[in-house]
Amino acid sequence: ILTTLKPFGSISVNSKMNNKAGFFLWNLRQFSTLVSTSRTVKLNPLGFCRPAFVYSNWNLRNRLLNDFDNKIQPSRSSVRYLFQDAFIFNLGADGFQTKGRSMVTVFTVDRQLCPRRLSFDSSRSLVSIGAHSKGFNKVNFHHEVSNEDVLTSETKPTPVSDRKLSQEYNSLSDVLDAFSKAPTFPSSNYFTAMWTMAKRLSADQKRCEKQLMFSHPAFNQLCEHIMREAKIMHYDHLLFSLHAIVKLGIPQNTLLVQTLLRVIQERINECDEKCLSVLSALLGAMEPCKNVDVLQAGLRILVDQQVWKIKRVFTLQAVMKCIGKDAPIALKRKLEMKALSELDRFSVLNSQRMFEALAAMNHRSVTLLNECSKTVIDNIHGCPLKVMLNILQSCRDLRYHNSYLFEGIADYVAATYDIWKLKHVIFLLLLFEDLGFRPVGLMDLLMKKIEEEPDSLDLKNIISILHVYSSLNHVCTYQNKEQFLDVMASALTGCLYHISSENLLNAVHSFCLMNYLPLASVNHLFQKDVISELLRADDMERNVHKLHVLETCIKLDDTPYHKAIDLTLPQVPAAPPDPNTKVAEVLSRLLGGGGYFSKNVQLTPIYYIDFEIRMDTNRSQVLPFSDMDATSATDIQRVAMLCVPRAAYCLGSSHPRGFLAMKMRHLNLMGFHVILVNNWEMDKLEMEDAVTFLKNKIYSVKALPTADTNLQSAC
Repeated sequence: ILTTLKPFGSISVNSKMNNKAGFFLWNLRQFSTLVSTSRTVKLNPLGFCRPAFVYSNWNLRNRLLNDFDNKIQPSRSSVRYLFQDAFIFNLGADGFQTKGRSMVTVFTVDRQLCPRRLSFDSSRSLVSIGAHSKGFNKVNFHHEVSNEDVLTSETKPTPVSDRKLSQEYNSLSDVLDAFSKAPTFPSSNYFTAMWTMAKRLSADQKRCEKQLMFSHPAFNQLCEHIMREAKIMHYDHLLFSLHAIVKLGIPQNTLLVQTLLRVIQERINECDEKCLSVLSALLGAMEPCKNVDVLQAGLRILVDQQVWKIKRVFTLQAVMKCIGKDAPIALKRKLEMKALSELDRFSVLNSQRMFEALAAMNHRSVTLLNECSKTVIDNIHGCPLKVMLNILQSCRDLRYHNSYLFEGIADYVAATYDIWKLKHVIFLLLLFEDLGFRPVGLMDLLMKKIEEEPDSLDLKNIISILHVYSSLNHVCTYQNKEQFLDVMASALTGCLYHISSENLLNAVHSFCLMNYLPLASVNHLFQKDVISELLRADDMERNVHKLHVLETCIKLDDTPYHKAIDLTLPQVPAAPPDPNTKVAEVLSRLLGGGGYFSKNVQLTPIYYIDFEIRMDTNRSQVLPFSDMDATSATDIQRVAMLCVPRAAYCLGSSHPRGFLAMKMRHLNLMGFHVILVNNWEMDKLEMEDAVTFLKNKIYSVKALPTADTNLQSAC
């Protein structure tokens, strides 16, 4: 039976009682009513309490999880191990002494009297010494006390910090051994120390140490201690312990983890700025579940209330990474404004991390990104590879294209090329390709290194390099183009007997974009079993398109492949044509009606042209399609007008990317004069300016002066 006392103030101070004797008798009566309902607790030398009574309906699990009224309460004073909501009394030498353990009577005090965050220190704890004590004496635990005292140095293990634990011991099992010998409060230090040690281990060592940790006999005991202490330990210790538990690989659906999550939810109002940072890192390390989702929602509400109180940029960025992409746009803008207001305090590291923070919450702040880009470029020397990769990945996710930033990173890597591994350079180039940026200097340098050291290539590197160089259409500008392609083809030939069908198709497709046909690889690709496997693959449509590209290149390009092509490929699904309404209207005004051009013309299974115009060989006059039967084919110049999006060019230039360059090459071989019309430029022009723009594109420079009269009448 738990019995509550009068408020603590009524025991220690009563202004209405002036008589000290009367005050003593009043207190004595109060305690006499509680003797029969008090609890007897054994104190062992380790300083932990074990109840010595039994109820008929006692439930150990309820005791562990729900009864926090008599747990250990941390204190910043010299007394570190006292019982929350309890007064401790010594029964004297003639009491119940047994083998180093003393019997004490613990009276439970109402929780309202002793809030969780408060604790009794040495100046406030009331302890009755001896059987003939005349009153309640204050005990100063800094002084020496006799062996009869309840709390002695032997019963209070000295607290050990997680840093000291991680420095003194060599394995996770050693930390658990230390806990089993002399547990100290809070138990979170042990988990934090084990995670600190695990971070220093290799993958194999970490796996072995975790297995030993789970099988250690003290591990379950430590978990029980954490659950018992969850509601009384400091909030930051609670967060650190759960973060360490998750990182150590304890399953998230266990009672331990879910219990700590619930306690963290209940106490979220205790979160200060430091705890905000730890809580953000914790949520980032956990998988979604109901308790995690509820906690993240609570964090969003808390951040929305406290965002302007955050002082550290690091905490702000940690919160931005944690709130999620589905957070309210108002909260994202509030965090953006807070970050902009702190720009003058951004360190180099803050600027580097801001890209990842914005990408994590999917918020594209151009102003913030531009300012951080300047800082990154100004301090690019010494920037770690991981940071550069994170920046480029974030730019890709945010659709943020900054040629100045990309060029600065590429130039730095090229200038320090010797310190990077080949795979590091390829990682960067793959990200540049995804962003549509062509780093000319770095790509030329890599081609030169490959020619000098062809043996450094493995299959994965070959596929990646071919993809980047063909997609960005870079080989066409290189002086030793044929030598580089020969080296790459030879390296691919050496891998033919252990390459997958799809990787082989990808490599040959890249060669086709670069106007090069590796005969050995093509012959291997055209084997019936390889083609059959490609047509049965999950991504069959993509494979069919690439096989059509190969077939078209063999027919149109000047290749040494002379074998008969026996391929029966399914048709490529037609993409919905872009109406290009404005261009069609401009052409109708310029040429005098729709009879002078044709829309969405299919030439091959993979090639469409947006508009076809037929002109005389001098490109001075447009011919209507109705007169084509009476006109000789040799007197006609076919014009293919392609409406091109910005993504068809390399970033910040007019250099066409791989497929567009191949299409232009093949259209020229088919007898077309190719005209590129940039969609974004046409969208900005008024109708009259757009007519003039297309007129200069369609008619030759020599024909324009003599064609002015006809053009005016056609308009």
